[in-house]
Amino acid sequence: MSSSSVAVVDYGMGNLHSVASALEKVGDGVKVIVTDCPETILGADRVIFPGVGAIRDCMAELKARGLDEVIQEVAAQKPMLGICLGMQALLESSEENDGVECLDILPGAVKFFGNDLHDSAGTRLKVPHMGWNNVAQTIEHPLWAGIANDSRFYFVHSYYVDAPEFVAGTADYGVQVHAALACENVFAVQFHPEKSGEAGLRLLRNFLNWDRPVASFFPVTG
Repeated sequence: MSSSSVAVVDYGMGNLHSVASALEKVGDGVKVIVTDCPETILGADRVIFPGVGAIRDCMAELKARGLDEVIQEVAAQKPMLGICLGMQALLESSEENDGVECLDILPGAVKFFGNDLHDSAGTRLKVPHMGWNNVAQTIEHPLWAGIANDSRFYFVHSYYVDAPEFVAGTADYGVQVHAALACENVFAVQFHPEKSGEAGLRLLRNFLNWDRPVASFFPVTG
């Protein structure tokens, strides 16, 4: 295991216990630190930015704790994994709460599924999107290592990411959901790897073994 420490960002809105427990399970001695201390976050080898809830509350808490600039700094210099609301907060804006400006680390927006959502067969779909769904890998990436294409992951969200420039994986739920994004040392997922069984644990293990940014990615073939 190449990492010696991983910080889980605590801004009062995340399933931190589940994430920390999953990291400890796969970390093989890696020090897992749940913290809102900027110095501790910046001093860790890797950073996980989780989250659940409303984006307006998320952004307010990040700013109140001075963590918005910390996350922007982390995204520029070391491996970072965004999870669920943590993924959405990395984008430019969200339609939630009548429009919220996000961290603007990755280009793209967060959009509402709508109240009249149907699958390709015409069956009405419930919002939030809650449960297991297949994720199609669109690029080769170290975090997908050992994870079969179209593996199932666990989702809980009412808003979906539309960020076509850096898509690493997609899911279908009435619309195409950009379920994973990758840009240099940042990887972000809409699903919850800590709740996604062996595939999710493998992704977390891959993150802890991710040594350096990847300058370019290659589309999945075959």
